[in-house]
Amino acid sequence: VQLQASGGGSVQAGGSLRLSCTFSGRTSRTSAVAWYRQAPGKQRELVAALGDVRSTVYIDSVKGRFTVSRDNAKNTVYLQMNRLTPEDTAVYYCNTFPQTIADWGQGTQVTVSS
Repeated sequence: VQLQASGGGSVQAGGSLRLSCTFSGRTSRTSAVAWYRQAPGKQRELVAALGDVRSTVYIDSVKGRFTVSRDNAKNTVYLQMNRLTPEDTAVYYCNTFPQTIADWGQGTQVTVSS
């Protein structure tokens, strides 16, 4: 299984981005999936998770601003990020939830300027 995240970029505070992540080679479409992020000098953390029955989990700092979704036909997970703040600056990754795929891929960089 390979993970390919995309959609990152540089935006000003208050802006929006939509991240995409494709799980290539994956046959199961019922596993829970998630977005994680790693800011400079910090550990990787869970941002949002989506279960097989559309249940969702968000960390407090992104609740009401981020929305996770998936398109099983495309093996793709999305993260819509609104009202971005500089604290959201990080490399964003996708994986299963909990994480089971060892190779995280390169992720996608999100940089938010004030």
